[in-house]
Amino acid sequence: MKTIRNALRHLLLVAVAAMSLTAINSHAATAEDLSKDASQALATLYKNNPAAESLSKRAKAVLVFPNIVKAGLVFGGSYGEGVLTKNSQFVGYYNSVSASWGWQAGAESYAYVVFLMSNKAVTYLDKTKGWEIGVGPTVVVVNEGVAKNLSSSTLKGDAYAFIFDQQGLMASLSIEGTKISRIKR
Repeated sequence: MKTIRNALRHLLLVAVAAMSLTAINSHAATAEDLSKDASQALATLYKNNPAAESLSKRAKAVLVFPNIVKAGLVFGGSYGEGVLTKNSQFVGYYNSVSASWGWQAGAESYAYVVFLMSNKAVTYLDKTKGWEIGVGPTVVVVNEGVAKNLSSSTLKGDAYAFIFDQQGLMASLSIEGTKISRIKR
């Protein structure tokens, strides 16, 4: 009986998380708002991480997700919308969705930027029905230690991701999958 109650409690939490993510999606930002927020997020990243700004000058395209909201209690999820830029022009809008399970509790928001360094990565994003991180071109998540050592001789990945501007409290040790898909704005 206790196992059934726990399973129902987890199912209820998943349902609440799914409804929350749907509510976030239904109040989606306009193209103008997304573009403005993406510009501000890039400015914040470049101000706090000069390696990211240097990397942007070599990137074929840049995906900017200015506000990802993540919540979980054993089961969790995240959602956010962003912009693809090429040659400093906004050329497309995308969403980032993830689901997770494992040891986790809390809620947070953050921003992330993915620098697409190769034509292969840009083509993959354009031609697929969604980019599942971990499938397709390799993505290197850059932390401060890695960022200090980025140079033309160490840049070997197809894409580099910077996660920043974290707010909230989320304790997790989880298995996660993120999918990036094109949306209309």
